[in-house]
Amino acid sequence: MSKSTRYDSVFRPGLFSGQTILVTGGGSGLGRCIAHELASLGAALALLGRKQEKLDKVAAEIGEAYPEARVTGHSCDIREEERVKATVAEVLAVHGRIDGLVNNAGGQFRSPAEAITLNGWEAVVKSNLTGGFLMSRECYLQRMRDHGGAIVNIIADMINGMPCMAHSGAARAGMLNLTETTACEWGCSGVRVNAVAPGWIASSGFETYGQEFKDRLQRLSKSAPLQRYGTEAELSAAVVFLLSDAAAYITGSCIRVDGGAPNGRQTWTLAPQKRTKIYQGFPLYQLPSFLKSV
Repeated sequence: MSKSTRYDSVFRPGLFSGQTILVTGGGSGLGRCIAHELASLGAALALLGRKQEKLDKVAAEIGEAYPEARVTGHSCDIREEERVKATVAEVLAVHGRIDGLVNNAGGQFRSPAEAITLNGWEAVVKSNLTGGFLMSRECYLQRMRDHGGAIVNIIADMINGMPCMAHSGAARAGMLNLTETTACEWGCSGVRVNAVAPGWIASSGFETYGQEFKDRLQRLSKSAPLQRYGTEAELSAAVVFLLSDAAAYITGSCIRVDGGAPNGRQTWTLAPQKRTKIYQGFPLYQLPSFLKSV
């Protein structure tokens, strides 16, 4: 990978030198992009996910771009308490420290509330709330309580509800409350806890939806004030900021990265967007195949 294809971050080189950051869901999509940007800024990385081969692929990408980077992959189902405990201990044994945690892993499926089974509900809540809690707790108990650190929870644009995703909306709202609660309880240990709420970010996760919803996605972005989809790099930049010392007095907060979507109103007709700016710092980013533009 040539130097010209290295991540074009807005943050200064070496920002995270000497730090180890753990990223869940690091094998694809937003987690992959976040990992690339953090590596470009000098961080050592522990990538977590359920599929080792995906983690190995991302680690190889980063290693090619940044031969000096230290990246390890750890297969872990964050819904399993004992596995989480063991994996955090494993990361500490390998890296010697955990300075930051990005709770990015999660997932959901589309369904009206009345059609969600108990199994479906519990699976989504465990992925998007319970897993984030377990990861946060173990990083705190095993490292951050005595050394400080920063946690960033990736939630979702669940403001005003999430029709056809009641399970995910409830879990993400819970994760926001967990963010606010742990920010209060853990501040005495020098631990900052914040959230980032992505809206319509054109990531690989879009490819998992059925064709009917993909057709809707073609039009959906026009209802947000900025009238476009966001890029993975625009989401990653918010995460990196909250992990950095520039956010040293920010905790218990949530940054929306959503183009203003919740602020769009049926009582207001948006004028055509003429001057939108797009930040694209990730050279390996690929627009979902069914979208014509961001």
